[in-house]
Amino acid sequence: MEPLIEKAMRSDRYESATHTEWTIHFPEVEVLIPEEQIQARVAELGAQIACDYSVENPPLLVGVLKGSLVFLADLMRAIPLPVQFDFVAISSYGAETEHSGQVRLLKDLDTQIAGCHVLVVEDILDTGLTLSYLLELLRMRQPASLKICTLLRKPERHQVEIPVDYCGFVIPNRFVVGYGLDYNGRYRNLPFIGVLRAMSQEPKQVGVQAPPLHGRDEQDDNTGCSRPSSLHS
Repeated sequence: MEPLIEKAMRSDRYESATHTEWTIHFPEVEVLIPEEQIQARVAELGAQIACDYSVENPPLLVGVLKGSLVFLADLMRAIPLPVQFDFVAISSYGAETEHSGQVRLLKDLDTQIAGCHVLVVEDILDTGLTLSYLLELLRMRQPASLKICTLLRKPERHQVEIPVDYCGFVIPNRFVVGYGLDYNGRYRNLPFIGVLRAMSQEPKQVGVQAPPLHGRDEQDDNTGCSRPSSLHS
């Protein structure tokens, strides 16, 4: 019998989908942030998080389902610390593209977070209503620290001001899909972040910003992102 590892190695005739194949299969999606830019930014965020925590005090990553799943999976592999993770599920959009304003908890944590250093991992900070609800819920459980890492921010949509400790990109007010984000359950598996052409009334986006990771401890005036103090400084 052939070793299984040889059989696995012989599957190299199957290659990863190219960017062209993705755009052919999803012509309705316009690329906003390409895969390479996302992966580079996730690596930067992971390195910064590793600097701000320690082996003795690693973060417990709390992902907000379902949108943060892809981001959290890549982020935790970019943090060379013994991190743990858990998930919550919160309803806010339903099948619509606009935040309903009503937030409810669908799945609670399986982990007791009292005394833990909790890092909430979000796919997108939109109105802030969902995250505000979650933070209030988590604070009542008395974690040692509570910080936020979001892949995307839409400053134009904010209804609640929330200090963000780690931020991937600041984007304009457009409904985005891909890399975990969906529209009616579709597009989560796209390796890039894009906008649906039918929903886009604006010119092609050219101003996506990646906030600097190293900066003042206070909130940054331009991005709304702030860098947390190190837990082991």
